[in-house]
Amino acid sequence: MKLKQDWLNQFSQIKLPSAYFMAGGYVKSKQSYGVSNPATAEHLVDMSACDMDEVDQVVQCARNAFKSGVWSCLSPRERKEKLKKLADLIRENAEELALLETLNVGKPIQDSLHVDIPGAAFCFEWYAESIDKIYDEIAPTSKDQLAMVNREPIGVVAAVVPWNFPLDLASWKLAPALATGNCVVLKPAEQSPFTALKLAELAKQAGIPDGVFQVVTGLGHITGQALGRHPDVDCLVFTGSTETAKKFLAYSAESNMKPVWPETGGKSANIIFADADLDKAVDKAIFGAFYNQGEVCSANSRILLEKSIAQQFTEKFIEKAKTLVIGDPLDPNTNMGCLIDRQHAMNVRAAIAQAKMQGAQSHTIELHLDAHLDVDSYVAPTILTDVNPDFNIFHDEVFGPVVAITTFETKEEAVELANHSIYGLAASIWTKDIQKAIILAQQLLVGTVSINTVDALDVSTPFGGYKQSGYGRDLSLHAIDKYTQLKTTWIQL
Repeated sequence: MKLKQDWLNQFSQIKLPSAYFMAGGYVKSKQSYGVSNPATAEHLVDMSACDMDEVDQVVQCARNAFKSGVWSCLSPRERKEKLKKLADLIRENAEELALLETLNVGKPIQDSLHVDIPGAAFCFEWYAESIDKIYDEIAPTSKDQLAMVNREPIGVVAAVVPWNFPLDLASWKLAPALATGNCVVLKPAEQSPFTALKLAELAKQAGIPDGVFQVVTGLGHITGQALGRHPDVDCLVFTGSTETAKKFLAYSAESNMKPVWPETGGKSANIIFADADLDKAVDKAIFGAFYNQGEVCSANSRILLEKSIAQQFTEKFIEKAKTLVIGDPLDPNTNMGCLIDRQHAMNVRAAIAQAKMQGAQSHTIELHLDAHLDVDSYVAPTILTDVNPDFNIFHDEVFGPVVAITTFETKEEAVELANHSIYGLAASIWTKDIQKAIILAQQLLVGTVSINTVDALDVSTPFGGYKQSGYGRDLSLHAIDKYTQLKTTWIQL
């Protein structure tokens, strides 16, 4: 295992990207903005900030590549081989990609290296392997007619992705979009452009033609808006806040009515009954609440406890939280890093303060940070108890290491509390009564229900939500629906 000093040595030797990627190469923008390491507040690069004209040039390049058929007219098997090569290159460059990810967002290097980067590689590999196994259809008609139903790529896809899992979530969009023959313009979050740009380099190395996969960098309200309003973008996929998703929906209505597929906020409930295995439930609840510093859209940030076990569970949970190692993201012993920036950390602390004012009891894990770290970007894991459903913390997505604990007495009350949200992304149920679990799962208004685990996820299963958590699905073969159009060709014999 590489030590912290090994990662620092590697950091000193790599060249950080600072330009956007168009037509197979880097291009410097007319304007720039600063990108910093959130853990230390160290300025890393001045990154290109694409304006509307530069976004237009990239989109037109993608349009020309799509029309040329250099990618869209390849056979599925040919696209498969190039995407599998890309997956291999991601694995070969895993350490550099992991370092870039951790420098950008402050997540532990072990998570970047062993979770995010392998996950992205596997996603590309999975869709590459699937694409030549999806068949078109012949509709049932009379003997003197033939009706063929074919999938066709939708065209130019814009993918706007967040900073919490920059490469992993980008792969969720890119892999099925590229596999089905589209050209993609990726806009990473302004805070986390590094791995997106490195991925574009690797895609070119894998043999993906110029103009098929490009990356625009810049600020959301300029670069992102330009993609959302662009009349030559045929489809926009987005992961991020519900508020921003609504803006993209408006941009679509104001431009060319492009389909917008949003995956947005969450306030997922972890329902724990008295007959659950409490030790396992505690371990998984720690993961569900605090993994990736709580910066997870499907984080189990509400724990609903059957009243008879509330005190016992809470005591175990607080003691377990004290074992978290919070510190330098480049230290391989760290399992919880900093938040994405000072402003976000300030917002999380404000949400905690508001909850305490409304009557919640706060249990905060003490921080012991090295002097070189930026304390303003760190938020200690916080457990809030005695939370009522009318508290803001019960409803609002905090997106940080904060968990709200509420009690219930009946399974009906548990379901009512869990569904008492504008979001519907995920939920967990802990009980040894599998019949009860399945019946309750059917009543929960969420996209994924995990039973006796939390946040269960695999590329083979669809991921997405109900209500204001968005619509459409990432992952699985269902994701391909977003990137293809159905064409019926009817022949009268």
